[in-house]
Amino acid sequence: MKKLLLTITIIFGGIFATNAQETTFHLTVNISGLDSNKGKILIALYNEEGQFLKKRFKSGIAKITDKKATYTLKDIPKGEYAVSFFHDENDNDKMDTNFFGIPKEDYGCSNNARGFMGPPKYKDAKFQLSENKTISIEI
Repeated sequence: MKKLLLTITIIFGGIFATNAQETTFHLTVNISGLDSNKGKILIALYNEEGQFLKKRFKSGIAKITDKKATYTLKDIPKGEYAVSFFHDENDNDKMDTNFFGIPKEDYGCSNNARGFMGPPKYKDAKFQLSENKTISIEI
């Protein structure tokens, strides 16, 4: 009898553990209005306000065609996120800035968030992800 109960417990435990797996989603980012087709787009996804524009949760590189780019970030858990990107026009893997720290290359954030006298804020760029989603960012 003890073996039967133990077997049933193990079976049901496995079923419930399988059902408890977290569902993930895909996020497609469409970027338009770029200055040129040169270089590449570096995209970053953030999942914490304190890490915004500092430490990315996921990232990717998109090819530019007709001054537009599309990239899909896959297997993202449900939650709150923000996206940023920059156009690495000269392929040096960094955002080039002028003497005052103002970007020389195109950049943007989800919700088309813009900063005033500085970078955009997380609260302006954040969005909820609870299903597969497509966002558009225009320069």
